[in-house]
Amino acid sequence: MNVDAIREAYEAVCGEAGSDVTVVAATKYVAAEDMRTLADAGIVIVGENRVQDMQRKHELCGDRFRWQFIGALQSNKARAVNEICELVHAVDTDSAARRLTIPWLLEVNLAGEASKSGVEETEIEGYLERYPLICGLMTMPPFADDPEASRPTFRRLAQLAGNHGVQQLSMGTSQDWRVAVEEGATLIRVGSTLFRR
Repeated sequence: MNVDAIREAYEAVCGEAGSDVTVVAATKYVAAEDMRTLADAGIVIVGENRVQDMQRKHELCGDRFRWQFIGALQSNKARAVNEICELVHAVDTDSAARRLTIPWLLEVNLAGEASKSGVEETEIEGYLERYPLICGLMTMPPFADDPEASRPTFRRLAQLAGNHGVQQLSMGTSQDWRVAVEEGATLIRVGSTLFRR
């Protein structure tokens, strides 16, 4: 991994996204031994999908990053996430929510796809009533080659956040983060944009 190339890509995304958007470097495909290169490139916040991988990477260079969990959280992994992370992006079950002691985002399934995680729109209010640690919403749009295809999904999530009075919106990945930012994302999760192979 080339530290200068990563720094250049990271600074470009941060600059274009703007100071109101948190850029989370998605490190699912970054080897543990390469994490120091990311720190040297100036990356501040990393997001992990798997608890075991996160624990190994945290052991090697935990104090060099702020950590967020961006994968589907199993309730039996909540303790490890509570110990390491400042935020969880994709909670959609009561069993996981009950075990969290850090802020988290409720994942909403706006794609209408059975293969996608997330609660229905009608469930948002109930979760907000039960769990004061919810600080926002997260979604994954249907996969599409054209980033513009994600816009209606992102726009709907922003409307829902406004309707329910939550501030944080985690939406947008390497493919469609620019559209997400235009629609109000406060957190974007980018991986391949930063770590081109």
